[in-house]
Amino acid sequence: MSCWLGVDGGGSKTQFLLIDDAGAVLARHAEGPAYYLEIGLNALRELLRRGVEAACAGAGIAPDDIGFAFLGLPAYGEDSRLQSSLDALPAPLLAADRYRCGNDMVCGWAGALAGADGINVVAGTGSIAYGEYGGRTARAGGFGELFSDEGSAYWLAREGLALFARMSDGRTPRGPLYERVRAHFGLRADLDVCAAVYGTSVAQRSQFARLAPLVTAAAADGDAAALALLARAGRELAELVDAVHATLAVPADTTLPVSYSGGLFALETLVLRPFADALAGRPYELVAPRLPPDAGAALYAAKLAGAPLGAQALSRLAATCRASA
Repeated sequence: MSCWLGVDGGGSKTQFLLIDDAGAVLARHAEGPAYYLEIGLNALRELLRRGVEAACAGAGIAPDDIGFAFLGLPAYGEDSRLQSSLDALPAPLLAADRYRCGNDMVCGWAGALAGADGINVVAGTGSIAYGEYGGRTARAGGFGELFSDEGSAYWLAREGLALFARMSDGRTPRGPLYERVRAHFGLRADLDVCAAVYGTSVAQRSQFARLAPLVTAAAADGDAAALALLARAGRELAELVDAVHATLAVPADTTLPVSYSGGLFALETLVLRPFADALAGRPYELVAPRLPPDAGAALYAAKLAGAPLGAQALSRLAATCRASA
């Protein structure tokens, strides 16, 4: 029996999944954020060590028993100076010829489309789109939270606080978002939000992104400005799909599958529906994700090893993932 390790690193959490070649789940383990720009390379190395060891312990195997591993890491490939350092992080536990590191966008794509041609959009802490067609690959977005990551939780939190500031000034009519932000931070005065955010742990990427529910809750309350912001998020995410589609040079008469992953898409009415509406009338078929990203990472590990899972194994893996969701 061969076993494959998938690691889906994210800005908020990191999932480790061990499967065998029959699609059975051998072990699962979760750790915190793997965003090295926030936690540092040494902390990421330790996180990966803990996760690999815990997953192996759960499956009753040693790291040497892993046939191949794929480790999807946020911000991977976005600083050529650090490429070799990131590639070497798993080396203390895994043999260099039995793993590969890549961007976590690949985990989302491989899971959502089970490794088939198409495009997947991730909307979690950050946002990015990745697709494959006819052996070609392309990505769009994912340039980071300061000037990109449109439609992500971080972007939604940032734009939501900008709306709060406009509401406070009277530049935008006050809606439920205004009182929700005041209550969340316990503000005595609106300007106290500056002290609540700047120079505190809230300013960290993963913590700041957790403010996004203030916007979605206000939208559920009927806040017109928050609803408009979520509709804009759907359009921004659809534009990422268009950019990948153009780079892949998909023939005009081909309808390409498009799927999605990331926590924001769990908000079906507020996020997924605006995204679907923005894609309407374009050469896409929106499909629900077949597997979660950690299973996609494990699936991709098997593919990289030259032993892709067959249809029966894929069905078994999908059934297990649904049961544990």
